[in-house]
Amino acid sequence: MPAPLSPRQQQVLDFIAAHAAAEGRPPTLREIAQALGYRQHSSAQAHIDALARKGWLQRSSAHRGLRLLAGAAGPASGDLLALPLVGRVAAGTPILSEGNIESRYALDRALFRPRPHFLMRVEGMSMRDAGILDGDLVAVHRTRSAENGQIVVARLDEEVTVKRLHRAGDRLLLLPANPDYDPIVVDPRRTDSFAIEGVHVGTIRRG
Repeated sequence: MPAPLSPRQQQVLDFIAAHAAAEGRPPTLREIAQALGYRQHSSAQAHIDALARKGWLQRSSAHRGLRLLAGAAGPASGDLLALPLVGRVAAGTPILSEGNIESRYALDRALFRPRPHFLMRVEGMSMRDAGILDGDLVAVHRTRSAENGQIVVARLDEEVTVKRLHRAGDRLLLLPANPDYDPIVVDPRRTDSFAIEGVHVGTIRRG
């Protein structure tokens, strides 16, 4: 029977299990450090060493060389999602391309409905009155369609923005939730330069 874990060791183990379930492969040391807020990779390495000593993990010298041992992927890990945090999106690339992903976070899957597929950091205060502030992380459900009035993540030309979708006849608008910002008028015929990347399902405010 593996030895008991500290709360922090359990958090590391849960993230490894959730990442492996979501991605089909274990995380790298860098991904663990970024997701759990460690400034130094050595902090994550120390927890991995402890998990191996206690019989929860097996390590190898290979890249991503972590393997969960029997009993490691228990109920706690099944309640977590490993979500990529999308940073600045390079023009012409799919939003979830590896080059656009800054890090990954382990979140309780019960927090949001429908299930989010990625997180995005908000820049600016254009959605202030909707409770979405500069620096917040928005949880996004990946979809190419949205209902009138939903808050969406939309790609417009080479920019990705968070706004409320509004359809009025033939007009398509991306509305801010702050009177200091102007609506964005979208030509619906410009299918090459506009796309909905997903709908907002929740907000995380980091202290």
